[in-house]
Amino acid sequence: MSNDRGATSQDSPAAGPRPRGARRALSVLAALALTASAAGAQSADSTGTLPVDPAVTIGTLPNGVRYYIRVNHEPARRAELRLVVNAGSILEDSTQRGIAHFVEHMAFNGTTHFARQQLVSYLESTGVRFGADLNASTSFDETVYQLTVPTDSARLLATGIQILEDWAHGVVFDSAEVDRERGVVIEEWRLGRGAAQRVRDAQFPVLFAGSRYAERIPIGDRATLEHVGRDALLRFYHDWYRPDLMAVIAVGDFDPRKVEALIERHFSSLAAPPRERPRVVYPVPDTNRTLVSVVTDSENTSSGVAVYYRQPVRRERTVKDFRERLVEDLYDTMLNDRLREIARRPDAPFLGALSAQGRLIRSKEVYALSALVKDGGIARGLAALLTEAERVAQHGFTSTELERAKANTLRAIDRAYAEREKTPSTSYVGAYIDNFLEDEPIPGIAAEHHLTHLLLPGVELHEIDRLAHEWLRDSSRVILASAPATDSARVPTAPRLLAVADSVGHATVAAYDDSASTAPLLAHAPAPGRVTAERRIPEIGVTEWTLSNGARVLLKPTDFKDDELLFRAYSFGGTSLAPDSLLVPARTATGVVTAGGVGAFSASALRKALAGKSVSVGPMVGMYDEGLFGSASPEDAETLFQLIHLYVTAPRADSAAYLAYRNRLQALLANRAADPQAAFADTLDVTLARHHPRARPVTARTFDDMNLAASLDFYRRRFADAGAFTFFFVGNIDTLRLRPLVERYLASLPAEAERDHWRDLGFEYPRGVVKREVYRGSDPKSETALVFTGPFDFDRRDVYLLSSLVDVLNIRLRDRLREQLGGTYGVGVSASPEHYPRPRYALSIEFGSAPGRVGELVTAVFAELDSLQRFGPTARDLAKVKETQLRERETGLRRNGTWLSLLYSYDYNGWDPREILSYPDDVRRLDARAIRDAARRWLDRANYVQVSRFPSAPAARGAN
Repeated sequence: MSNDRGATSQDSPAAGPRPRGARRALSVLAALALTASAAGAQSADSTGTLPVDPAVTIGTLPNGVRYYIRVNHEPARRAELRLVVNAGSILEDSTQRGIAHFVEHMAFNGTTHFARQQLVSYLESTGVRFGADLNASTSFDETVYQLTVPTDSARLLATGIQILEDWAHGVVFDSAEVDRERGVVIEEWRLGRGAAQRVRDAQFPVLFAGSRYAERIPIGDRATLEHVGRDALLRFYHDWYRPDLMAVIAVGDFDPRKVEALIERHFSSLAAPPRERPRVVYPVPDTNRTLVSVVTDSENTSSGVAVYYRQPVRRERTVKDFRERLVEDLYDTMLNDRLREIARRPDAPFLGALSAQGRLIRSKEVYALSALVKDGGIARGLAALLTEAERVAQHGFTSTELERAKANTLRAIDRAYAEREKTPSTSYVGAYIDNFLEDEPIPGIAAEHHLTHLLLPGVELHEIDRLAHEWLRDSSRVILASAPATDSARVPTAPRLLAVADSVGHATVAAYDDSASTAPLLAHAPAPGRVTAERRIPEIGVTEWTLSNGARVLLKPTDFKDDELLFRAYSFGGTSLAPDSLLVPARTATGVVTAGGVGAFSASALRKALAGKSVSVGPMVGMYDEGLFGSASPEDAETLFQLIHLYVTAPRADSAAYLAYRNRLQALLANRAADPQAAFADTLDVTLARHHPRARPVTARTFDDMNLAASLDFYRRRFADAGAFTFFFVGNIDTLRLRPLVERYLASLPAEAERDHWRDLGFEYPRGVVKREVYRGSDPKSETALVFTGPFDFDRRDVYLLSSLVDVLNIRLRDRLREQLGGTYGVGVSASPEHYPRPRYALSIEFGSAPGRVGELVTAVFAELDSLQRFGPTARDLAKVKETQLRERETGLRRNGTWLSLLYSYDYNGWDPREILSYPDDVRRLDARAIRDAARRWLDRANYVQVSRFPSAPAARGAN
């Protein structure tokens, strides 16, 4: 999915299959109202059918339209609406390639009730953000339209359902709009070009050999897109957008009876075409041999290998099926833990690896083993993957592995169940989409929770071990490998890979030795400090404690989530305090610590020790600050505080883990220079930094300067003074229960009398107009960045104004460059105000395009900037921005993550946190003059950087 409408699903298969029930798994995170006792009554018999969650209303209209309606109050006053069409690119005729996706685009360019761009404009006026709340995607097998609408007005909800109806049978396909949108679709096609696309195009005919899937990539082909007309689009639309292939999904804070009535009113009139074309499910034929694909590309930056064992599609309908899925999930969990351990070895055969079983496309499941490897390491990585699978086949898993996997599974389902009244509506939508398209079950969280606790304890090792024999079959096996086209890659031939795979199957391997510590995280509890002062901020429900070591702790109890506690901590300093000679050890310090573990626990041992707990902690070091972040279930709060204490006081020196981490970084960056986009980004960065030594691009050679001892020394020094830290905790907090943990584990941290602060490194933006051109890449595509910079009055008001200017520009430039000119798939506008060491800002405008249109689009950008500086925004655009800001803040203030971010930001910048509540007043005061003046201040045509990338081939530079 993209952050813009018109997205296609065209990922490379080397990434692995979509996890089985990927959307269905979201129902595990959902909160459905079926009682455990009722679930138990229906699940006692393993042959019994899985229940359907009674909290969702499922119906079918006489014409075949199915609907799913569920009341959910998180977020309040919002509804998630979907139109799901059981038709995608697989149904295109040979002359229609790309039409399914083109049709989806046209749904936003004129319908029965919304001419041309009025649909998008109307929705933005209600606070709906284009891309985030209003979107669509086309894949092989389906097309899904997404809309989030406010429900505090019956009119807005009714209009939302009206829009779904328009998409279903009211798209106009105006010829002028078809021609206008053609440019946008071609630009999306262009955006997808590159090494990944070329690898995919070579692999799909092998993975989908003998199948229509090999030839129906959703984005289509350019020749068709350039010439397809209105009649061809209409034919596909009338053939496949029909009631028996549609579902309407509505989840949110509304009256379900009214929503059901709206669906009946708007969708009952849909009629089937006179001659219905059969909706065929196209198979992927099985083979009796292993198929192999080896692909190299000059712009590929990594080497990888994957083995796919193609399987028939299964349906999950009974309790027995549910139990089998649990067994399979345990297998993947335990094997992935082993693969993760191997990747942490200094001479690991792969940089990372994955075991996954799931749905590949509508008619095929797969079991896949995949790995990212070093250049020249494809054969070794393949052998290692298959050896670990063979190890399971020969020896099985251990009882201790199974115990940990079960504990983690139960903990996850318990958390989901605990949040059953606080789950966001988006978590349900995917499950209902899968139920409609693929008949995936939707029993609900209560049933899943009950069944998991009922069935999981009885799962035995032999049931899991057998999967290795069932899944690892040579028939219908596919091996896919890809690598950079360089001498160093030493890419094996297809026969060589086949020989490696066959040899592993005849090898004898040793059993896995599972070692796990039973020691406590902390051998001895630290002597507690104490809270020396308390301040309350009642306006925002925050309590601030000052600790005996000088640290500050801000706590905000909330009721947004029942099983969530988030935290963050910071102090000033960061890598700015490292001398240039130790910059690399400073920048890699947190990675070294994370790889090495804490206290007596390696990273692998720590993962095992935390089995059955929901807790995570990580350190960070930025340019001017350092800190920690993490989360936990409230019941694991003490473990969270112990980990915080350990990450501050006891980073672990692990030379083997350090070497593995260094080798991984070097391998990942070995071919970065081959990526045209990396060349573009590096040029932009060094230009903006005026070639400051610390802005030099990172390469594999950079990490030759890594040093374990220096990294640990820098890390310890940055975390030596706990008194300089401020900690923030947001979530389900009982301050009385948390206070002893704060005093024991935070107030006991060491402190120093003399405080460090950040050092000004002398970064300066260039002055005047600076233009750079980069010539890299073989595809006919360009990317351009315009970055306006300068000093900044860093106060809360100006930060808000800069953000609002960005919001206005996103609307105006999208409308001009995309909708009017058809010159780009999307325009991204962003701003980066910086407070330290000296206040300054950067406002960036970026877009991709045909190389021959870069000048035209840059001119169009400046024309829009000139207009904004002269006249300010239109009343309509200003109203859209303000409504969206208010709507997003309204829902944001019901999220723990939002409060954590706001409290941190206000404290970091020295603002009064009570002013968090002033945001609606800021929005209401915003007017066109303020935006106009902001544009005049911060969009200086005499002071900007422009970087454009063009293809390296001269013939492609002027291509459109």
